[in-house]
Amino acid sequence: MSMQDSPFRRFLTSTAIVLAVMVGLGAAVWYLEVGGDADPPAIAEDGDLSAGEALRLVQQSNLKPLEPVVVDAIAEAKRRAFLKEKAAKEKARRKAAWYKKHKKEIDAKLAAEKLAKMPNPSSEQNKDAGRKLNAARGWEACWPALEVLWTKESNWNERADNPWSDAYGIPQALPGSKMSSAGPNWETNATTQMLWGLSYIQARYKDPCGAWSFWQRNNWY
Repeated sequence: MSMQDSPFRRFLTSTAIVLAVMVGLGAAVWYLEVGGDADPPAIAEDGDLSAGEALRLVQQSNLKPLEPVVVDAIAEAKRRAFLKEKAAKEKARRKAAWYKKHKKEIDAKLAAEKLAKMPNPSSEQNKDAGRKLNAARGWEACWPALEVLWTKESNWNERADNPWSDAYGIPQALPGSKMSSAGPNWETNATTQMLWGLSYIQARYKDPCGAWSFWQRNNWY
């Protein structure tokens, strides 16, 4: 076997080829990292860069400067966005200030709308319940007086709201919230209102007959 075909020569040849490839790859890596179009070094988590790293970032940057017209367009877009955001914030501020100023009226309107949607018994139904409550007090003889008294006051409407005062409900309690002593549903429940009204009449006029007599002289009771 000749030296040219010997296994030793083939080994040397293969080894030389491998070394050449490795050298070439090393050179390519060096070129990419040191020169050419190498990626800029990664920025540390804390964002700090050394002077050398900063210089390399500048030198290796392939960004071209923007055209003046493009820069102006971007600046104008940013200006419009700023003005739009500023106007929106001012509008929200004025809206919040207006709501704060009118909150009491808004809440009252919402409450009134809520009451208006609730079931409303008829005046005749309320009057029939009132007659029974009056009789339970032992005031059957004074029923005609109570009937006409509360007809004049509210027409037996449990949601009667005097526009000239805070009087409210069938007995026209002033203010209406006084009837809460008879129950938390005083705004909508006719029975609760009448129980309070009869207690008021008993405490001040003894019975509906006395209350009606006073009303005839004074137009209130």
